Order: sequence, then structure tokens, then C-alpha cells
Amino acid sequence: MKNENKKALWAAAWLLLAFALWTAAARFLDVQAIGPQGSSVGMAALNGAFHRLTGVHMPLYEITDWLGLAPLCVALGFAVLGLAQLIRRKSLLRVDRSILALGGFYLLVMGAYALFEVVVVNYRPVLIEGYLEGSYPSSTTMLALCVMPTAAMQLHSRMQNSALRRALLWLIGAFTAFMVVGRALSGVHWLSDIIGGVLLSAGLVALYVAASREKGREA
Repeated sequence: MKNENKKALWAAAWLLLAFALWTAAARFLDVQAIGPQGSSVGMAALNGAFHRLTGVHMPLYEITDWLGLAPLCVALGFAVLGLAQLIRRKSLLRVDRSILALGGFYLLVMGAYALFEVVVVNYRPVLIEGYLEGSYPSSTTMLALCVMPTAAMQLHSRMQNSALRRALLWLIGAFTAFMVVGRALSGVHWLSDIIGGVLLSAGLVALYVAASREKGREA
């Protein structure tokens, strides 16, 4: 377990380093004014080519936007579970350690989201309701890739019915894949936004895995 914990920590470190380097490239490499209203975009050749290939599909954008509420509901469900345990057991220390780790993980995700609301790396390739919005990293991609895999880990350890567990895990996997691919093909993000969201999410999830294993070992 100790070696597995170290592997997860190393994976998190390398993924977050890759995200940092990718972010720097998205901000400073091959910057050209190819965005709406003359906005400058990093990795312009790559992003421009991918955007021309996919085009813009607003219905797909709206579908993935509305489905983005599902991860929020899942996160809220686990928050309610933690609160119920706290009320019933009358001590934070008696709440399941995996739920506490999940709560800390959600705070990290919220912090990353808030950071990139302030620090704009790139703007969207399209105007949304007439406004130019920051688009890096894709927050919808990040939300799906952070909340749904960790929810799958929780369900895997908590569900006894193997058939239902397999069905739910398959559904979670299909939903997550659809959200990432759908967001990429909708044309409301540059390719670098999607890849940045994937790298950041993978790094944060690896941190959660390491924290969960560490807590499990301490228990």
C-alpha cells in the first residue's frame, strides 16, 4: 500500500507538471490573433486547425452544458452523505475517511476553477451570448473528469451488488467520455483547453487516490 501511495503521488506530480508546461505553451507559444474580436490565442496553428476541422455545434454545446449539472449533483450527494454521517456520529473524526478525502478533493477542484476564472489563459473561439469568455482549461471537462471517476471509486467500494455496480460504472464511464468528446467537438473550446482540462483533472484525481490510500493505511 505504501508503494502504491508513492506511485500515485509521483503520478500526480508528473501530471501537474505536464499541466503547468502545457499551460505555459497555451499562453506563450505560437500566439496569434485568431480568436473572435481579434483575441490572441496560443498554439494558434494547432488550435486553429482543430477548430476548422470540428466547426461549431451549439446544440452539442448546450447539451454538454446542461449535462454538466450531473457531476454537481453527484458531488452534492456525497456532501450530503458526509453531513449525514457527521450528524449521526457527532464527530468529524468518525466520518468515513474516504468521504473526508473526497471533501478535500472537491475543495481543490473548486480552487482550480476559481483560479482560472481570474487568470485568463485563452478566450473561447466563439462568442457566448455576445460576450468573450475565458476558456482555459475547459471547466466542463475538468468537472466531469474530476467528479465522475472519484464517484466511481466510491461506488466500487460501497456497493455490494456486483451487477448493479458494473452497470453504474459503465454508465459513469460512458457519460464522462461523452462529456469530454462532446465538449471538444462542440467548437466552443480550443483543443488546448480540452487537453489542459484532462491533464489538470488527471493530476488532481491522482492526488485524491494518494490521499485515499494514505488515509486507508492510517485507519
